[in-house]
Amino acid sequence: MGVVLTRLRHVNRDFSDVLTDGPWKHEFVSANGTRFHVVVAEPEQRPAPLVILLHSFPQFWWAWRHQIPALTAAGYRVAAMDMRGTGASDKPPAGYDMATRTRDVAGVIRSLGEQNAVIIGHGLGGVTAWSMAALQPSVTKAVGALAAPHPAHVHTSTRSMLSRSGFAQVSLFRVPSLTERALIKPDALAKLMNSWAHVKFAQDDIDVYANALGIPFAARNSLEPLRWYTHSLPSVLGRRFLQSVRTPVNVPALQLQGAQDHYLRRESASADSSAFCTNLRYEVLADAGHFLPEETPETVNSIILDWLHDSVHPQR
Repeated sequence: MGVVLTRLRHVNRDFSDVLTDGPWKHEFVSANGTRFHVVVAEPEQRPAPLVILLHSFPQFWWAWRHQIPALTAAGYRVAAMDMRGTGASDKPPAGYDMATRTRDVAGVIRSLGEQNAVIIGHGLGGVTAWSMAALQPSVTKAVGALAAPHPAHVHTSTRSMLSRSGFAQVSLFRVPSLTERALIKPDALAKLMNSWAHVKFAQDDIDVYANALGIPFAARNSLEPLRWYTHSLPSVLGRRFLQSVRTPVNVPALQLQGAQDHYLRRESASADSSAFCTNLRYEVLADAGHFLPEETPETVNSIILDWLHDSVHPQR
Protein backbone atom coordinates (compact mmCIF):
# COMPACT_ATOMS: atom_id res chain seq x y z
CA MET A 1 0.00 0.00 0.00
CA GLY A 2 3.02 2.24 -0.02
CA VAL A 3 3.31 4.97 -2.61
CA VAL A 4 6.60 5.99 -4.16
CA LEU A 5 6.53 9.35 -5.88
CA THR A 6 9.16 11.48 -7.50
CA ARG A 7 8.92 14.67 -5.49
CA LEU A 8 6.39 16.97 -7.16
CA ARG A 9 6.96 15.21 -10.44
CA HIS A 10 4.12 16.93 -12.32
CA VAL A 11 4.21 20.49 -13.46
CA ASN A 12 0.42 20.35 -13.84
CA ARG A 13 -0.95 17.83 -11.38
CA ASP A 14 -4.52 16.56 -11.51
CA PHE A 15 -6.84 14.40 -9.43
CA SER A 16 -5.50 11.15 -10.92
CA ASP A 17 -2.47 11.59 -8.65
CA VAL A 18 -4.55 10.55 -5.63
CA LEU A 19 -6.14 7.43 -7.14
CA THR A 20 -3.69 5.12 -5.41
CA ASP A 21 -4.03 1.35 -5.89
CA GLY A 22 -4.80 -0.84 -2.88
CA PRO A 23 -7.37 -3.22 -1.40
CA TRP A 24 -10.13 -0.76 -2.27
CA LYS A 25 -11.85 0.81 -5.25
CA HIS A 26 -12.25 4.41 -6.30
CA GLU A 27 -15.77 5.71 -6.83
CA PHE A 28 -17.23 9.09 -7.72
CA VAL A 29 -20.65 9.95 -6.32
CA SER A 30 -22.86 13.01 -6.47
CA ALA A 31 -24.06 14.59 -3.24
CA ASN A 32 -25.24 18.06 -2.20
CA GLY A 33 -24.63 19.42 -5.70
CA THR A 34 -20.99 18.28 -5.76
CA ARG A 35 -19.05 15.29 -7.06
CA PHE A 36 -17.08 13.44 -4.40
CA HIS A 37 -14.28 10.94 -4.68
CA VAL A 38 -14.77 8.08 -2.24
CA VAL A 39 -12.45 5.13 -1.61
CA VAL A 40 -14.66 2.11 -0.90
CA ALA A 41 -13.69 -1.28 0.50
CA GLU A 42 -16.20 -4.10 0.89
CA PRO A 43 -16.13 -6.99 3.38
CA GLU A 44 -16.53 -10.54 2.13
CA GLN A 45 -20.03 -10.79 3.55
CA ARG A 46 -22.84 -8.25 3.29
CA PRO A 47 -24.86 -6.60 4.67
CA ALA A 48 -22.42 -4.80 6.94
CA PRO A 49 -22.50 -1.41 8.68
CA LEU A 50 -20.97 1.43 6.70
CA VAL A 51 -18.07 3.32 8.28
CA ILE A 52 -17.36 6.73 6.78
CA LEU A 53 -13.81 8.06 7.32
CA LEU A 54 -13.23 11.83 7.18
CA HIS A 55 -9.73 13.27 6.87
CA SER A 56 -8.37 16.54 8.24
CA PHE A 57 -6.15 19.38 7.04
CA PRO A 58 -3.76 19.19 5.19
CA GLN A 59 -4.59 15.66 4.07
CA PHE A 60 -6.93 13.65 1.86
CA TRP A 61 -8.43 10.13 1.97
CA TRP A 62 -5.00 8.50 2.01
CA ALA A 63 -4.61 9.43 5.69
CA TRP A 64 -6.82 6.39 6.45
CA ARG A 65 -4.80 3.87 4.43
CA HIS A 66 -3.95 1.86 7.58
CA GLN A 67 -7.53 1.74 8.85
CA ILE A 68 -9.37 0.75 5.64
CA PRO A 69 -8.07 -2.85 5.39
CA ALA A 70 -8.40 -3.46 9.15
CA LEU A 71 -12.03 -2.31 9.23
CA THR A 72 -12.94 -4.29 6.13
CA ALA A 73 -11.32 -7.45 7.50
CA ALA A 74 -13.45 -7.06 10.63
CA GLY A 75 -16.64 -7.04 8.57
CA TYR A 76 -17.35 -3.37 7.94
CA ARG A 77 -18.04 -1.62 4.68
CA VAL A 78 -15.67 1.35 4.53
CA ALA A 79 -15.82 4.62 2.60
CA ALA A 80 -13.00 7.17 2.98
CA MET A 81 -14.04 10.51 1.48
CA ASP A 82 -12.04 13.21 -0.15
CA MET A 83 -13.81 16.12 1.50
CA ARG A 84 -15.08 19.03 -0.56
CA GLY A 85 -12.16 20.89 -2.14
CA THR A 86 -9.53 18.18 -1.63
CA GLY A 87 -8.03 15.21 -3.44
CA ALA A 88 -10.13 14.05 -6.38
CA SER A 89 -13.39 15.64 -5.18
CA ASP A 90 -14.81 18.79 -6.75
CA LYS A 91 -13.29 22.09 -5.66
CA PRO A 92 -16.08 24.68 -5.72
CA PRO A 93 -15.30 28.20 -4.47
CA ALA A 94 -17.82 28.04 -1.60
CA GLY A 95 -19.44 25.64 0.86
CA TYR A 96 -16.65 25.15 3.41
CA ASP A 97 -18.68 25.91 6.51
CA MET A 98 -19.34 23.02 8.87
CA ALA A 99 -23.07 22.74 8.17
CA THR A 100 -22.45 22.29 4.44
CA ARG A 101 -19.78 19.68 5.17
CA THR A 102 -22.32 17.64 7.16
CA ARG A 103 -24.75 17.80 4.24
CA ASP A 104 -21.95 16.58 1.98
CA VAL A 105 -21.37 13.55 4.20
CA ALA A 106 -25.07 12.78 4.54
CA GLY A 107 -25.45 12.93 0.76
CA VAL A 108 -22.52 10.60 0.19
CA ILE A 109 -24.00 8.07 2.63
CA ARG A 110 -27.25 8.04 0.68
CA SER A 111 -25.45 7.95 -2.67
CA LEU A 112 -23.67 4.80 -1.48
CA GLY A 113 -27.08 3.22 -0.93
CA GLU A 114 -27.06 3.32 2.87
CA GLN A 115 -29.56 4.80 5.32
CA ASN A 116 -26.97 5.57 8.00
CA ALA A 117 -23.33 5.09 8.91
CA VAL A 118 -20.74 5.25 11.63
CA ILE A 119 -18.90 8.55 11.13
CA ILE A 120 -15.23 8.60 12.14
CA GLY A 121 -13.15 11.69 11.56
CA HIS A 122 -9.73 13.09 12.39
CA GLY A 123 -9.07 16.75 13.16
CA LEU A 124 -11.48 18.86 11.10
CA GLY A 125 -13.01 15.59 9.93
CA GLY A 126 -13.62 14.80 13.60
CA VAL A 127 -15.35 18.15 14.10
CA THR A 128 -17.55 17.22 11.14
CA ALA A 129 -18.27 13.84 12.73
CA TRP A 130 -19.33 15.51 15.99
CA SER A 131 -21.53 17.90 14.01
CA MET A 132 -23.23 15.04 12.17
CA ALA A 133 -24.82 13.85 15.43
CA ALA A 134 -26.60 17.21 15.83
CA LEU A 135 -27.15 18.34 12.24
CA GLN A 136 -27.67 15.00 10.46
CA PRO A 137 -28.95 12.64 13.17
CA SER A 138 -31.01 10.47 10.82
CA VAL A 139 -27.89 9.18 9.05
CA THR A 140 -25.54 9.07 12.07
CA LYS A 141 -25.25 5.66 13.72
CA ALA A 142 -22.23 6.47 15.92
CA VAL A 143 -19.45 9.07 16.08
CA GLY A 144 -15.69 8.69 16.37
CA ALA A 145 -13.45 11.75 16.75
CA LEU A 146 -9.65 11.61 16.70
CA ALA A 147 -7.69 14.71 17.78
CA ALA A 148 -10.96 16.64 17.60
CA PRO A 149 -12.60 18.19 20.67
CA HIS A 150 -16.37 18.56 20.55
CA PRO A 151 -17.22 21.89 18.83
CA ALA A 152 -19.87 23.10 21.31
CA HIS A 153 -17.46 25.66 22.86
CA VAL A 154 -19.38 25.84 26.12
CA HIS A 155 -16.47 24.96 28.41
CA THR A 156 -13.66 25.75 25.98
CA SER A 157 -13.02 28.19 23.13
CA THR A 158 -11.10 27.57 19.94
CA ARG A 159 -8.14 29.54 21.26
CA SER A 160 -8.06 27.72 24.60
CA MET A 161 -8.07 24.34 22.81
CA LEU A 162 -4.99 25.15 20.74
CA SER A 163 -1.40 25.17 21.90
CA ARG A 164 0.44 28.48 21.73
CA SER A 165 2.31 27.42 18.59
CA GLY A 166 -0.87 25.94 17.08
CA PHE A 167 -2.75 29.20 17.54
CA ALA A 168 0.12 31.16 15.99
CA GLN A 169 0.14 28.87 12.95
CA VAL A 170 -3.62 29.06 12.50
CA SER A 171 -3.41 32.85 12.66
CA LEU A 172 -0.93 32.81 9.78
CA PHE A 173 -3.31 30.66 7.75
CA ARG A 174 -5.58 33.68 7.40
CA VAL A 175 -3.06 35.38 5.11
CA PRO A 176 -4.28 34.81 1.52
CA SER A 177 -1.95 33.06 -0.94
CA LEU A 178 1.06 32.91 1.38
CA THR A 179 0.09 29.64 3.08
CA GLU A 180 -1.25 28.09 -0.11
CA ARG A 181 2.09 28.58 -1.85
CA ALA A 182 3.96 27.11 1.10
CA LEU A 183 1.77 24.01 1.42
CA ILE A 184 2.79 22.55 -1.92
CA LYS A 185 6.47 22.69 -0.97
CA PRO A 186 7.49 19.40 0.70
CA ASP A 187 9.98 21.04 3.07
CA ALA A 188 7.44 23.59 4.35
CA LEU A 189 4.71 20.96 4.59
CA ALA A 190 7.01 18.59 6.50
CA LYS A 191 7.86 21.36 8.96
CA LEU A 192 4.17 22.06 9.57
CA MET A 193 2.99 18.45 9.93
CA ASN A 194 5.94 17.34 12.02
CA SER A 195 5.47 20.29 14.36
CA TRP A 196 2.06 18.80 15.28
CA ALA A 197 3.19 15.16 15.32
CA HIS A 198 5.10 13.05 17.83
CA VAL A 199 6.07 10.31 15.38
CA LYS A 200 7.63 12.17 12.46
CA PHE A 201 6.44 11.59 8.92
CA ALA A 202 8.61 9.83 6.36
CA GLN A 203 9.55 12.06 3.44
CA ASP A 204 7.70 9.78 1.00
CA ASP A 205 4.48 10.42 2.93
CA ILE A 206 5.07 14.17 2.92
CA ASP A 207 5.59 14.01 -0.85
CA VAL A 208 2.23 12.26 -1.28
CA TYR A 209 0.47 15.05 0.59
CA ALA A 210 2.40 17.79 -1.20
CA ASN A 211 1.47 16.29 -4.56
CA ALA A 212 -2.21 16.19 -3.59
CA LEU A 213 -2.09 19.81 -2.44
CA GLY A 214 -0.53 20.71 -5.78
CA ILE A 215 -3.73 19.81 -7.63
CA PRO A 216 -5.26 23.10 -8.83
CA PHE A 217 -7.25 24.84 -6.07
CA ALA A 218 -6.59 22.04 -3.55
CA ALA A 219 -4.22 24.01 -1.30
CA ARG A 220 -6.58 26.97 -1.02
CA ASN A 221 -9.69 24.88 -0.52
CA SER A 222 -8.08 22.61 2.05
CA LEU A 223 -7.54 25.71 4.19
CA GLU A 224 -11.06 27.09 3.85
CA PRO A 225 -12.76 24.81 6.45
CA LEU A 226 -9.98 25.54 8.94
CA ARG A 227 -10.26 29.26 8.32
CA TRP A 228 -14.04 29.10 8.73
CA TYR A 229 -13.91 27.03 11.91
CA THR A 230 -11.21 29.03 13.66
CA HIS A 231 -12.22 32.56 12.61
CA SER A 232 -15.87 32.65 11.49
CA LEU A 233 -17.70 31.37 14.57
CA PRO A 234 -18.57 34.92 15.76
CA SER A 235 -20.54 35.43 12.49
CA VAL A 236 -24.28 34.82 12.24
CA LEU A 237 -23.66 31.49 10.47
CA GLY A 238 -21.06 30.54 13.07
CA ARG A 239 -23.31 31.35 16.02
CA ARG A 240 -26.11 29.35 14.42
CA PHE A 241 -23.76 26.39 14.06
CA LEU A 242 -22.64 26.59 17.70
CA GLN A 243 -26.22 26.69 18.87
CA SER A 244 -27.06 23.65 16.75
CA VAL A 245 -24.27 21.46 18.13
CA ARG A 246 -25.04 22.28 21.77
CA THR A 247 -27.40 19.31 21.97
CA PRO A 248 -26.87 15.89 23.58
CA VAL A 249 -25.00 13.28 21.54
CA ASN A 250 -27.20 10.24 22.11
CA VAL A 251 -25.40 7.85 19.75
CA PRO A 252 -22.28 5.94 20.86
CA ALA A 253 -19.23 8.20 20.75
CA LEU A 254 -15.47 7.60 20.77
CA GLN A 255 -12.85 10.28 21.30
CA LEU A 256 -9.11 9.66 21.01
CA GLN A 257 -6.45 12.23 21.88
CA GLY A 258 -2.67 12.07 21.50
CA ALA A 259 -0.77 12.83 24.70
CA GLN A 260 2.01 14.35 22.59
CA ASP A 261 -0.24 16.47 20.36
CA HIS A 262 1.60 19.75 19.76
CA TYR A 263 -1.42 21.39 18.14
CA LEU A 264 -4.23 20.73 20.64
CA ARG A 265 -4.11 21.08 24.41
CA ARG A 266 -4.69 17.70 25.98
CA GLU A 267 -6.10 19.10 29.23
CA SER A 268 -9.15 20.65 27.53
CA ALA A 269 -9.75 18.05 24.83
CA SER A 270 -12.66 16.24 26.49
CA ALA A 271 -14.38 19.12 28.30
CA ASP A 272 -17.37 19.53 26.00
CA SER A 273 -17.63 15.93 24.80
CA SER A 274 -17.91 14.75 28.40
CA ALA A 275 -20.71 17.26 28.97
CA PHE A 276 -22.74 16.49 25.84
CA CYS A 277 -22.24 12.75 25.24
CA THR A 278 -24.48 10.21 26.95
CA ASN A 279 -22.29 7.27 25.85
CA LEU A 280 -18.66 8.38 25.50
CA ARG A 281 -15.46 6.38 25.41
CA TYR A 282 -12.46 8.68 25.82
CA GLU A 283 -8.85 7.57 25.64
CA VAL A 284 -5.47 9.30 25.53
CA LEU A 285 -2.75 7.60 23.49
CA ALA A 286 0.56 8.07 25.25
CA ASP A 287 2.86 7.79 22.23
CA ALA A 288 0.83 9.74 19.66
CA GLY A 289 0.76 13.33 18.53
CA HIS A 290 -1.89 14.99 16.36
CA PHE A 291 -1.99 12.53 13.45
CA LEU A 292 -3.13 9.43 15.36
CA PRO A 293 -4.26 7.24 12.41
CA GLU A 294 -0.77 7.42 10.92
CA GLU A 295 1.43 7.75 14.01
CA THR A 296 -0.01 4.77 15.92
CA PRO A 297 -2.16 2.89 13.38
CA GLU A 298 -2.22 -0.48 15.18
CA THR A 299 -3.34 1.06 18.47
CA VAL A 300 -5.95 3.20 16.73
CA ASN A 301 -7.26 0.20 14.77
CA SER A 302 -7.50 -1.91 17.92
CA ILE A 303 -9.43 0.73 19.86
CA ILE A 304 -11.80 1.54 16.99
CA LEU A 305 -12.58 -2.13 16.36
CA ASP A 306 -13.17 -2.79 20.05
CA TRP A 307 -15.49 0.22 20.27
CA LEU A 308 -17.36 -0.78 17.13
CA HIS A 309 -17.79 -4.32 18.43
CA ASP A 310 -19.34 -2.98 21.61
CA SER A 311 -21.55 -0.37 19.96
CA VAL A 312 -22.18 -1.24 16.30
CA HIS A 313 -21.37 -4.91 15.79
CA PRO A 314 -21.68 -6.20 12.19
CA GLN A 315 -24.09 -8.92 13.28
CA ARG A 316 -26.49 -6.53 15.04
